[in-house]
Amino acid sequence: MTSPTEHTPPHAGLCATCQHARTVESAKGSLFLLCDAHRTHPELPKYPRLPVLACPAYTERETQT
Repeated sequence: MTSPTEHTPPHAGLCATCQHARTVESAKGSLFLLCDAHRTHPELPKYPRLPVLACPAYTERETQT
């Protein structure tokens, strides 16, 4: 697994800046965006179709300085 900001595609929509999103790399090297909010919001997909334009669980990621 990678950090939330590492490899997050800019075309991911809201997921690109959401604290619940993180990238997961498959054994073959493909990258997928995982939504951790699906654990508390079962109506949300675990792997959302991108770009995400609206999401009830969106929370902007805090920038690390």
